[in-house]
Amino acid sequence: MAKEKIVLKAGSLWSSVLERTSQALQCGALQTIPTDCTFVEQDGVHFLVRLAPSLEAKAEQRKKVSGQECPPNPFLPYDEELFVADISDTHVCLLNKFNVVEYHILIVPRAFEDQESLLTLDDFHAMWACLAEFDGLAFYNAGTIAGASQRHKHLQMVPLPLSPRGPKVPIGPLLAAATFGGTVGVAPGLPFVHAIVRVDPGWVEFPLEGAKASLECYRAMLVSVGLGEGREGSAGKLLGPYNLLVTREWMWLVPRSKECVGSISVNALGFAGALLVKNQQALKFLEGQGPMTILKRVAVPHGLSRSSSPGT
Repeated sequence: MAKEKIVLKAGSLWSSVLERTSQALQCGALQTIPTDCTFVEQDGVHFLVRLAPSLEAKAEQRKKVSGQECPPNPFLPYDEELFVADISDTHVCLLNKFNVVEYHILIVPRAFEDQESLLTLDDFHAMWACLAEFDGLAFYNAGTIAGASQRHKHLQMVPLPLSPRGPKVPIGPLLAAATFGGTVGVAPGLPFVHAIVRVDPGWVEFPLEGAKASLECYRAMLVSVGLGEGREGSAGKLLGPYNLLVTREWMWLVPRSKECVGSISVNALGFAGALLVKNQQALKFLEGQGPMTILKRVAVPHGLSRSSSPGT
């Protein structure tokens, strides 16, 4: 008898996230990082900046782990206390153990795939199955330079709104002003290389069809920023790192040139308009530079090709 195909039960994910979060907090499996929030404005965007002093201790711990010959894979096996749901035959949903944003989930392939490998139809199907359940921001940090901390491929998702005031996604108004000459567009107000695609509302209603359509859009965006499929290595890895951000309204891809500016590390949430700093000194530095300037420095500025972009 053929094995029954796993399909996430419609309408079940959000309640499962709430229930598992409560249980994981009680048993100590979920270790939320406390933060203080402030806003820093630049170029009309009110960036949400979280100050998390405890991250300095976590960074030191990560340095020790990264020095090991074979750092442990937190997803093989995963902590059962962080398990939320079976999404599909290929993916599971887990809580992010060290979360800064409340109800932060991970969309993780059951078998190992490298974080720098191309996203697949199965990845997009799992992502849209989750986005169909509640309004959120899904994102992918493709490689260490893009902010990834684990080698095992995983997408992530946080509920919207990101900010307690203003737009659901702080950077959203700039993306809404994008101009399109075809499927892929660009936002005039963004000072770095990127690609934007509008999302069809039907992708949420029919996740598999959405996965097929968004996979094609993803490939088109990679080509438009110089990271097209025709340029990947023999192991299926791209020539460079990038961040991919997806909501029910748009997909946005940003190539990366650096992981950080000073002590400020930037992942996909930074490009959404939510940055994280470890101490007051870093906060003062960010306020002096400006958040958009920080994003420009870790992205690829207009007029600078990837081959000539600065390294880390």
